[in-house]
Amino acid sequence: MRSTMKYAMLIFGDDHEWTALSPAEEEDVMAQIYGWYERWQPTGKIAEGGAELQPRETAKTVRAGGNGQPVITDGPYLELKEVIGGVVMLECDDLDEAARIAATWPLGTGMSALEVRPVMSRE
Repeated sequence: MRSTMKYAMLIFGDDHEWTALSPAEEEDVMAQIYGWYERWQPTGKIAEGGAELQPRETAKTVRAGGNGQPVITDGPYLELKEVIGGVVMLECDDLDEAARIAATWPLGTGMSALEVRPVMSRE
């Protein structure tokens, strides 16, 4: 029996573009995303659902400070055009299969790239 691995599919984009969508445009994009889930959920390739993240303005960043104490700041540390807007956990035979599944994701306004990474296992 072949074992599978978990992969994190990170969804990058400009969250300002996403929040600028009209309700009808957002509904259209979400219908495409739900269609993607309907395609892959029955195959067992989605290990866990997904998580859509709120806009970057709602974030806090924690970094190591010079005195060894954490420093907490509002928002992302750097002004980035693209940020991680969501994550989906996949369960696939290998990285190539995970990338092929990710390539079917409906990229569009507010979503410009995907990164697929193996999830570390420390068993």
